[in-house]
Amino acid sequence: MIRTAFLGLVILLGTPSSLLAGHVHWMGDYNRALQKAMASHKPLLVLVTKARHKPSARIVKNIFMNQPYVETINRRCVPVMVIYAHTPQYPVEMYYTRTFPTLFMVNPVSELALHPPLYGDAINQISTLLPKLLSAPSFQAGHP
Repeated sequence: MIRTAFLGLVILLGTPSSLLAGHVHWMGDYNRALQKAMASHKPLLVLVTKARHKPSARIVKNIFMNQPYVETINRRCVPVMVIYAHTPQYPVEMYYTRTFPTLFMVNPVSELALHPPLYGDAINQISTLLPKLLSAPSFQAGHP
């Protein structure tokens, strides 16, 4: 599972030297991430990217590495990276997009979006959006 996520990042970013400390701990297996999110009562953070896609790599590097909210994501969410055409067995119909990258925040029980998807550079809104979503009454009780 960790190996799959690491390989996904290598495919996306092209080089392991791009993997810095203070990064989101992406899972690479959607089904395992969904199970973990349900068991831990945490929202699922789904990032749909393309391999060797410069905008996707830039978003991962600039928004999901060495940012103050990264620890919150790792502690309060279950992040999973889906690499379009490389990640087997994920519900493509639920996370359908023609814009890469796209970020979905999902209730793991209902698998419904907690917020409209964020596309491309709009993903930088996660820094202000995340505290609002995580402080919602449904999250205060620990159940998304």
